[in-house]
Amino acid sequence: MATQWRFKSETYDNCNCAMNCGCQFNLPSTYGYCQSAYVGTVVEGHFDETPLAGLKWAALYKWPGEIAAGNGTRLLVIDERADEAQRVALETILSGKACAPLSNVFAVYGSTCEAFLPPLFLPIEIESNFDDRIATAHIPGVLTSRGRPLINEFSGEPFHIALARPSGSIEFTYAELALGTTTVTGGLEMSFEDTFAMFCVHHFNQDGMVRERSRLAAWLGA
Repeated sequence: MATQWRFKSETYDNCNCAMNCGCQFNLPSTYGYCQSAYVGTVVEGHFDETPLAGLKWAALYKWPGEIAAGNGTRLLVIDERADEAQRVALETILSGKACAPLSNVFAVYGSTCEAFLPPLFLPIEIESNFDDRIATAHIPGVLTSRGRPLINEFSGEPFHIALARPSGSIEFTYAELALGTTTVTGGLEMSFEDTFAMFCVHHFNQDGMVRERSRLAAWLGA
């Protein structure tokens, strides 16, 4: 019997690009290379009979050029609270090994990596507020990150930008955009400041992306 699973995560992502991140706008990367750090909390999920809700995770990527050119390096970090079955389940999902080919961002990014660092099992701290575009994340010895809203230079108030992807995305249907500052150490060194960040829901199963309607409908006024 084929594996049946569901992964629904509230996710904060920060990459090294400017606000017009090429992944979302079908453009080249800002600097000719890509680095990205995803940190999330599984709000609903299972892998066959193994429950996943409440566990935290991180997926860190570094490419020497454009993502499509390959030669990337990947590091997965899984919540140390996960038991053995949950560790295997999350590693399988985050590696893109249990879904239709290239049907979600983990499978696509994994296909462009050549080096896969051993997964780490560590405490992961992530607090995020989608509506306010604020996040703090910490993984000891690996990652520190903070997200904040853009500020309108004229009013001094937060500048609200949202991105709707009704079709064509392998990640989300709706994302809140922000600025992020991230430092990664311990084998996958990278650092970027006040660069593209987003808050989204990753909702996948064995067949691909499950389209989220609630936030998209609210954004459209439906």
